[in-house]
Amino acid sequence: MPEGDTIFRAARALAKVLTGKHVTKFDTGYAHLATVNDDRPVVGRVIEKVEASGKWCLMHFSGDLILVTHMLMSGSWHIYKTGERWWSPKKAMRVLVEVEGWQAVAFNVPVAEFHTADTLARKSSVPKLGPDILSGDYTPESGVDSLRARAQSHPDDEIANVLLNQRVLAGLGNVYKSEVAFAARVHPFRAMSTITEAEMLQMADVSQRYMKANILDGSGDGIITYSGSRRTTNNANEKNRLWVYGRRGLECRRCGGTVEYRKQGPGARSTYWCPDCQPWIGPGDAVKGSAAPIRRSRVGC
Repeated sequence: MPEGDTIFRAARALAKVLTGKHVTKFDTGYAHLATVNDDRPVVGRVIEKVEASGKWCLMHFSGDLILVTHMLMSGSWHIYKTGERWWSPKKAMRVLVEVEGWQAVAFNVPVAEFHTADTLARKSSVPKLGPDILSGDYTPESGVDSLRARAQSHPDDEIANVLLNQRVLAGLGNVYKSEVAFAARVHPFRAMSTITEAEMLQMADVSQRYMKANILDGSGDGIITYSGSRRTTNNANEKNRLWVYGRRGLECRRCGGTVEYRKQGPGARSTYWCPDCQPWIGPGDAVKGSAAPIRRSRVGC
């Protein structure tokens, strides 16, 4: 499932083959994009940059035109040399951007919009994002600031739902949500009013370390669009790549307890945790502490 690291890698790969080149062909399966293309043709424009913002991918064309896409659960960007056979059927194509020698194809992308800089700022969800964990500006302290603000405004929110809230921290998805809470020894169903500053700092730090570790492939000159399954444990064995996610009923890798599972939040998202490593703390049980130095957990990257 695409999370912030997936989109970051996709945008980085797209940028390597598209940036600075003129569009020679544009096609789309969406009528609203085709209408914009009829009025303001994409062909002939220069692709100025491609970037990720949380779980959004933004492709900037000359003449103030921006293609904004969101993968949700099943979308993906592919890169092909011109004439190369596609891995997915043409009926799944939603957007095609071609430059000399290359094709960038978005398959099954459920959200695709054209914007100008002005409409992007006024009408889209992108400017409303919280700190982007994979941006150069992100620090654990900025993550704590956002988590603290959410705790003050929504004290009853459950921490795992907050980790998924892109207006609080941009980039985390359902896998990281469970893994980050586990690394910080925080029960995912605890209310924000019970989360200490030290725990916030630990989660903000681990979020960055886990996600950065999963974008290392493709950081060189080569074009890599897929780097294998997401990992948080640093274990080379495919079966041991995650701490708790997807491991319902199995032994906790840290303490030997049993990993539990429950649906959570409005979207009934899957949540995994170890009740021994991540004990429950209710609103009347928490001891609120001041900010503490980051405790460098041995868990994961």
